Amino acid sequence: MDIVTLLAFAAVSFVGIATPGPTVLLALTNGSRHGLRRAVAGMIGAVLSDFVLIGAVAIGLGALLAASEFWFSMLKWAGAAYLAFLGIMLLRSKGTIDAALKSGAPASATSPFSIGLKSFMVAATNPKGYLFFSAFLPQFIDPTMPQAMQYMLLALVFAALDFLIMFGYAFFGSQAVRFLKTSGAMWLERACGGALLALAGSLAFYRRATV
Repeated sequence: MDIVTLLAFAAVSFVGIATPGPTVLLALTNGSRHGLRRAVAGMIGAVLSDFVLIGAVAIGLGALLAASEFWFSMLKWAGAAYLAFLGIMLLRSKGTIDAALKSGAPASATSPFSIGLKSFMVAATNPKGYLFFSAFLPQFIDPTMPQAMQYMLLALVFAALDFLIMFGYAFFGSQAVRFLKTSGAMWLERACGGALLALAGSLAFYRRATV
């Protein structure tokens, strides 16, 4: 894979990742609720999901979801339900950020494993991710060359960009909450919850025909 192709892939991926979606919203939320250090666990979970999605596309799962209405719907509704659950939990939250502001330290009740698992599940249960990679990655793959290493290289580049961008969102969340009053911090948490619910709704109405 030549450097021009790799740079083109990185540029397009950067724009796609930076556009607010479920994983970057979670990074923002984790940064504000738990602090930057603990938010890293969520970033690791999301990065692991990148490898799962790209690996699945490499072995043909993306094509299966594009062809099968049943499996696409199963994954779609599972993903939408999980996003809705996370959104509702944020909307019903009663003081995670408030407690952090009053104590001067990030809330620590949630384990790093739980934070990472949430981010992993959000990405891994989103069928749009599989379909996106199925349509996107082959444009940068040379069919005359061994494909496994090409997919691995693209996965490494995408995961690195994903981590850096999520780190930026989490850093912004961790810093923004310091300058917000208690009520403003609570509204930040609820705004993220509302955004996740909206994304859950958009996923529920998402159809393969629109791809």
